[in-house]
Amino acid sequence: MAEGMRGDVRVFLSALAIALALRVPASVRAQQQLPPSQIPQTKFDTAQDVVPVYEGWIRNPDGTFDLVFGYFNRNYQEELVIPPGPDNMIEPGGPDRGQPTYFLPRRQARLFRVRVPKDWGDKVLTWTIKANGRTEKAYGDLLPVQEINEHIISSGGNSVAFGDEDPNKPPTIRLAPVTRVQVSAPTTLTATVTDDGLPKPPPRPTRQATTTARDGAIQRQTNFANGPRARGLTVRWFEYGGPAKVTFDPPGAIPVTNGTAAVKAQFAAPGTYTLVATASDGQLSERTTLTITVER
Repeated sequence: MAEGMRGDVRVFLSALAIALALRVPASVRAQQQLPPSQIPQTKFDTAQDVVPVYEGWIRNPDGTFDLVFGYFNRNYQEELVIPPGPDNMIEPGGPDRGQPTYFLPRRQARLFRVRVPKDWGDKVLTWTIKANGRTEKAYGDLLPVQEINEHIISSGGNSVAFGDEDPNKPPTIRLAPVTRVQVSAPTTLTATVTDDGLPKPPPRPTRQATTTARDGAIQRQTNFANGPRARGLTVRWFEYGGPAKVTFDPPGAIPVTNGTAAVKAQFAAPGTYTLVATASDGQLSERTTLTITVER
């Protein structure tokens, strides 16, 4: 009798498990069977917030400290203009302490610094951003575990050798002055870059080609999806502040040729813009800014 009851209980539990499983949506059940790398992720092009990020602090030779910040724009496409004020403020001492006012999509790391005095102690610097109806904050303080240095900044956060162990030095970059600039008229921006020649650019990889026959024709396939990337010394531009979008042509990293790299910038509206140019040798980089007033 007891054995029969145990059998009935097992049947009941099995039926209950099946019923509960059926209550889970089919899409969820399908995702549970996939490895994490293949589970679809929701991407939002617009309407998401911007998260300020505290990256750490740098000890200066005079005893002061630089608190380093970046941001994460959760949107994949939307670029936001948030001027200094209640929606983009740093306190104490703000609201404007040199933070970005133009926010590009996704993660932008170690963008700017706020200098605090040597007696800062355990005080906290707060960066507040309100975007698309949501407010986010980052808190900068001098916790020992968050100390960083210039090498971390110039290497983009990568792990590289320090001091005499690494002879490579970041490149230097100088921007040519820009005179009159008008809306929608492409303006040439020129950067002069010098470098120590380190690290030596790796040899360009050999294209791996295969041939297939179709309808008597030979088709050549290579492993270059979007063409070869720029190698060696390059300059990359991005917008740090401004009333509207700046379009760069060509976009992305521009190879340095005979010590210079040029790009055409087109401004969508009149006003004052702050642009950042980054020279990189592939391992270390150096940034500089250019402020441009655009006329109608």
